[in-house]
Amino acid sequence: MTRAMTPASVPAPAPASAAAPRHLPGFSAPAVGFEQPFAMLEACHERVQRTLGLLGRLREHVRRQGVDHDARQAARDVLRYFDIAAPLHHQDEELHVFPLLLAQATPEVQALVTRLQQDHVAMTADWAAARAGLQALLDENATGFMPPDEAALGRFAMRYGAHIAAEEGVAYPAAAALLPPAALAAMGREMAARRGAA
Repeated sequence: MTRAMTPASVPAPAPASAAAPRHLPGFSAPAVGFEQPFAMLEACHERVQRTLGLLGRLREHVRRQGVDHDARQAARDVLRYFDIAAPLHHQDEELHVFPLLLAQATPEVQALVTRLQQDHVAMTADWAAARAGLQALLDENATGFMPPDEAALGRFAMRYGAHIAAEEGVAYPAAAALLPPAALAAMGREMAARRGAA
């Protein structure tokens, strides 16, 4: 397998990223800390996009060269991120960002938040379908993704682009503007505590 697909070669946000706990992928970013909760949420988005990039390279590799050790390792990395880190990221938004905006933001932003909440429900269903193909890839006798697996993986990856853009372009700035410093600090502490980092 080419080096370009291996998880270790995926660009990190900063050189210290290799120090992040291996068993908690995507839970920290060296450039920001939980005292900057919205910057941390955006760092999580960068990791989502990086992991989706790895997924795309994995799919292409399997189509061209079949299933090998590196393909299985990449599948494990994608599974680990979206099984562990991504749900916590969504929980951060559902606890700290969405309720605030639904209570205090403009009607236009409230409508956007409703769509973002619906996205989270759809992403959960998309991931349940997508992970089945990745899990099957770990079998020593696996030969590649079946057409339904490819469809599920594509659907899962496509939903994230517009979702992330809406959160970073509208939802996060609107929520940050409504939170006083003490509330931001409390948000960061709760995010850290959910990850065992408090």
